[in-house]
Amino acid sequence: MLASFIADKGKRNGVRDLWDKLAGVPGGKRVFSRAVGLAAPYTSTIDARVDVLRPGHAEVVMRDRRAVRNHIRCVHAVALANLAELTANSALAYSLPDDARFIVAGMSLEYVKKARGTIRAVADCEVPATSERREIEVHVSMRDPSGTEVTRAMLRTLVGPKKA
Repeated sequence: MLASFIADKGKRNGVRDLWDKLAGVPGGKRVFSRAVGLAAPYTSTIDARVDVLRPGHAEVVMRDRRAVRNHIRCVHAVALANLAELTANSALAYSLPDDARFIVAGMSLEYVKKARGTIRAVADCEVPATSERREIEVHVSMRDPSGTEVTRAMLRTLVGPKKA
């Protein structure tokens, strides 16, 4: 049920509605994050938690655990790419007008330093005023527990009206 709420094709922004309902209640952020994982199953493989979500901004945390590490015991590049996409998509999805939808058209990543420990990803994007067809860039910075940036990402995202 929660996953269908997020993936709602109706007249409301299901991501914004669900976050606004759950974020302030105990365990609500975890429930929201699991609902995102149900709506987009590959996203759940990194077990990340959406921590902050507001228009044009998202912060998502991914714990360092064996399932997201590579053979040299740092966070795997693909886990970081998944985290970048989740964070950027959360920021943009929350910000969209009720009648808009989006799809990622491209993504670039720069791995600045080996990623170890819990990674906090922060995305910022413009807040679209309409569902007019256009491309939006969403920038994501990922930092380790010391605050050192380990990865930078930029997602090119196509925004447009929901299909009737």
